[in-house]
Amino acid sequence: MTDLVLSLLPLVLGIVMSPLAIMALVAVLVSRRARVNGVMFFVGWTAGVFIGLGASFALLGLLQVHERQEPPLWVPLLRLLLGVLLLLGAVWIYRRGRAHRLAMAQASTPGEVTAAAPQLPGWLKSVESFTPGRSLALGAGIFLLNPVDLSCAVLAALDVRLAGLDTVPSVVVLVVFGAIGVLPIGIPVLLVLVKGEEAAPTLTRIRTWIAGNTSVLNAALVLVIAVLQLQKAISALLAY
Repeated sequence: MTDLVLSLLPLVLGIVMSPLAIMALVAVLVSRRARVNGVMFFVGWTAGVFIGLGASFALLGLLQVHERQEPPLWVPLLRLLLGVLLLLGAVWIYRRGRAHRLAMAQASTPGEVTAAAPQLPGWLKSVESFTPGRSLALGAGIFLLNPVDLSCAVLAALDVRLAGLDTVPSVVVLVVFGAIGVLPIGIPVLLVLVKGEEAAPTLTRIRTWIAGNTSVLNAALVLVIAVLQLQKAISALLAY
């Protein structure tokens, strides 16, 4: 169980530290109908996390990964594929953050500073007009369509299956994993429900801090996850 917890720790941190999800949530929470849209975004994000975990766990169960003495060849190949994907994701996250920091350093006027500052993706700029339904879809989609977050869910389900636990303990582990993954989304929503419009300055500061400071840390974390998966994949492939 200790080995399982250690293997899941970087994966859940990879979900918890998803900067795009936090920035998207903050954009929802400072828009019109912030309370209802924020709650729907949270519901969508929670559904996305547990759909990703549950579907991966169920599919791996159908493939009977845990019932074999040695995992089949496609298991290390899957780790290899996801490891490469995460490695590319780490490079992209770092280079994107570095480009923003260089632009900020070279800016000489207030206008250039504003233009260089990290901004939300263009498709999020219409969040002001989002309906509760679109906020729900945004919350789910931003997890399920994010290859880094979804890869973490798939790898978590794979590690739980390979741990050889009974069904109930496995489900409990995944539920705890998912609950931790939704916490950073739930806390800002709760803040808005309690404080209303007074929470707007705090949320803006959170978004600004995340946009300007998490790229290196997030890239490093994704890199660690990628290296761990590549190491496991290569070791397993060499054993064949």
